[in-house]
Amino acid sequence: MSNRLKHPEFIVETAWLADHLTDPDVVVLDGTTHLMPPPPTPYNVVSGRADFERGHIPGAQFVDIDNELSDPDQAPGLHFMLPSAERFAAAMGRLGISNDTMVVCYATANHWWATRLWWTLRVFGHDRAAVLNGGFQRWQAEGRPVETGAGKPRAATTFRARFRPELVADKHDVLAAIGAGDVCTLNALRPEQHAGTGGTVYGRLGHIKGSINVPAVNVVDADNLFKPAAELHRMFEGPLAKPRVITYCGGGIAATSTTLVLTMLGHPDVRVYDASMSEWAVDASLPMEM
Repeated sequence: MSNRLKHPEFIVETAWLADHLTDPDVVVLDGTTHLMPPPPTPYNVVSGRADFERGHIPGAQFVDIDNELSDPDQAPGLHFMLPSAERFAAAMGRLGISNDTMVVCYATANHWWATRLWWTLRVFGHDRAAVLNGGFQRWQAEGRPVETGAGKPRAATTFRARFRPELVADKHDVLAAIGAGDVCTLNALRPEQHAGTGGTVYGRLGHIKGSINVPAVNVVDADNLFKPAAELHRMFEGPLAKPRVITYCGGGIAATSTTLVLTMLGHPDVRVYDASMSEWAVDASLPMEM
């Protein structure tokens, strides 16, 4: 079992970022989002812009994942569905992000909002993106500088998006994976949600038939740092043994955390079921189990 990540370039440490804050080719992107109120259901999506204005990494830009990086025409009951390539490119251009920019993603809330930014950038052809290890929580704990206010906008630029369908799954892909020996379908929700005993409910209780549970909440430690590579290898031993993996959660957010880990560990074929349980659990024709 390896003690190293095959692709460590997809996370950066706070020390590295502190040394590159003034680099014109680096953009720090805050994607903080809140789901309110807490479980069970329903929830409202609340932008983290107010958190950003109370304090953020100097020079960072804020992006509203729900309103700026999601499909405005998504079906009722769905949130955070991928936007069109044109909409995504326009948003990146407004933020001063070009195809040559190194993007460092973070959040002041759960780490999976940062991984959602990382994954969305990859979906639209941009691999020069990484997640800040420890997020804003670690940045603050280390006593690093913090800026307040709306943030200074960057000069607009051009971003050319190239959609990569091989990183995205839909319900037909998930249906085809049920019973297929070469695919692991992985639920990134909390154990009680997988079991159908508690937590946020998206419709029917339980999980997609045949799926396994590796909770996204478990890939980081109490300090919000990604766990050591050897421990992550042990956690993802089952999915790593399959040629293909489909990850899902409630709405395609926490699933990007497990996708990041699998990608860093070297898995070559991981897709996110973007609509996840928000679509699956309300459709009685789609098989679930407790």
